[in-house]
Amino acid sequence: MKADRESVTRKIRIAKGQLEGILRMIDEDRYCVDIATQLMATQSIIRKATHEVLEAHIRSCVSESLKTDEPNPKIEEALAVLEKMLDMK
Repeated sequence: MKADRESVTRKIRIAKGQLEGILRMIDEDRYCVDIATQLMATQSIIRKATHEVLEAHIRSCVSESLKTDEPNPKIEEALAVLEKMLDMK
Protein backbone atom coordinates (compact mmCIF):
# COMPACT_ATOMS: atom_id res chain seq x y z
CA MET A 1 0.00 0.00 0.00
CA LYS A 2 1.37 3.40 -0.99
CA ALA A 3 -0.82 5.52 1.31
CA ASP A 4 0.43 6.75 4.68
CA ARG A 5 -0.04 3.58 6.73
CA GLU A 6 -0.17 5.41 10.05
CA SER A 7 -2.84 7.84 8.88
CA VAL A 8 -5.05 5.20 7.28
CA THR A 9 -4.65 2.85 10.25
CA ARG A 10 -5.60 5.65 12.66
CA LYS A 11 -8.75 6.41 10.68
CA ILE A 12 -9.75 2.74 10.54
CA ARG A 13 -9.17 2.32 14.28
CA ILE A 14 -11.36 5.38 14.91
CA ALA A 15 -14.09 3.90 12.70
CA LYS A 16 -13.79 0.58 14.54
CA GLY A 17 -14.25 2.38 17.87
CA GLN A 18 -17.22 4.27 16.49
CA LEU A 19 -18.83 1.03 15.29
CA GLU A 20 -18.32 -0.58 18.68
CA GLY A 21 -19.96 2.48 20.26
CA ILE A 22 -22.87 2.26 17.83
CA LEU A 23 -23.40 -1.39 18.72
CA ARG A 24 -23.55 -0.38 22.41
CA MET A 25 -26.04 2.36 21.54
CA ILE A 26 -28.22 -0.20 19.76
CA ASP A 27 -28.01 -2.59 22.73
CA GLU A 28 -29.00 0.28 25.02
CA ASP A 29 -31.95 1.11 22.74
CA ARG A 30 -30.71 4.66 22.28
CA TYR A 31 -32.49 7.33 20.23
CA CYS A 32 -32.53 6.51 16.49
CA VAL A 33 -31.31 9.93 15.39
CA ASP A 34 -28.29 9.66 17.70
CA ILE A 35 -27.44 6.27 16.21
CA ALA A 36 -27.88 7.58 12.67
CA THR A 37 -25.60 10.54 13.47
CA GLN A 38 -22.88 8.20 14.68
CA LEU A 39 -23.31 5.98 11.61
CA MET A 40 -22.82 9.02 9.36
CA ALA A 41 -19.70 10.01 11.29
CA THR A 42 -18.31 6.49 10.80
CA GLN A 43 -19.09 6.58 7.09
CA SER A 44 -17.28 9.89 6.83
CA ILE A 45 -14.06 8.63 8.39
CA ILE A 46 -14.14 5.51 6.21
CA ARG A 47 -14.63 7.70 3.13
CA LYS A 48 -11.59 9.76 4.15
CA ALA A 49 -9.48 6.61 4.56
CA THR A 50 -10.69 5.31 1.20
CA HIS A 51 -9.85 8.63 -0.46
CA GLU A 52 -6.37 8.58 1.04
CA VAL A 53 -5.70 5.03 -0.20
CA LEU A 54 -7.07 5.71 -3.70
CA GLU A 55 -5.23 9.02 -4.02
CA ALA A 56 -1.94 7.33 -3.16
CA HIS A 57 -2.73 4.53 -5.61
CA ILE A 58 -3.43 6.96 -8.41
CA ARG A 59 -0.36 9.11 -7.65
CA SER A 60 1.95 6.10 -7.50
CA CYS A 61 0.75 2.89 -9.18
CA VAL A 62 -1.44 4.45 -11.87
CA SER A 63 1.03 7.27 -12.53
CA GLU A 64 3.85 4.75 -12.93
CA SER A 65 1.78 2.60 -15.29
CA LEU A 66 1.16 5.61 -17.55
CA LYS A 67 4.86 5.74 -18.37
CA THR A 68 4.59 2.67 -20.59
CA ASP A 69 2.93 2.08 -23.94
CA GLU A 70 1.28 -1.08 -22.67
CA PRO A 71 -2.48 -1.36 -22.12
CA ASN A 72 -3.31 0.17 -18.77
CA PRO A 73 -5.04 -2.21 -16.35
CA LYS A 74 -4.26 0.12 -13.41
CA ILE A 75 -6.56 2.79 -14.80
CA GLU A 76 -9.36 0.26 -15.30
CA GLU A 77 -8.79 -1.05 -11.79
CA ALA A 78 -8.96 2.45 -10.26
CA LEU A 79 -12.08 3.30 -12.27
CA ALA A 80 -13.79 0.10 -11.11
CA VAL A 81 -13.17 1.02 -7.47
CA LEU A 82 -14.45 4.56 -8.01
CA GLU A 83 -17.54 3.17 -9.74
CA LYS A 84 -18.25 0.94 -6.73
CA MET A 85 -17.92 3.94 -4.44
CA LEU A 86 -20.37 5.98 -6.49
CA ASP A 87 -22.90 3.15 -6.49
CA MET A 88 -23.05 3.29 -2.68
CA LYS A 89 -26.32 4.77 -1.51
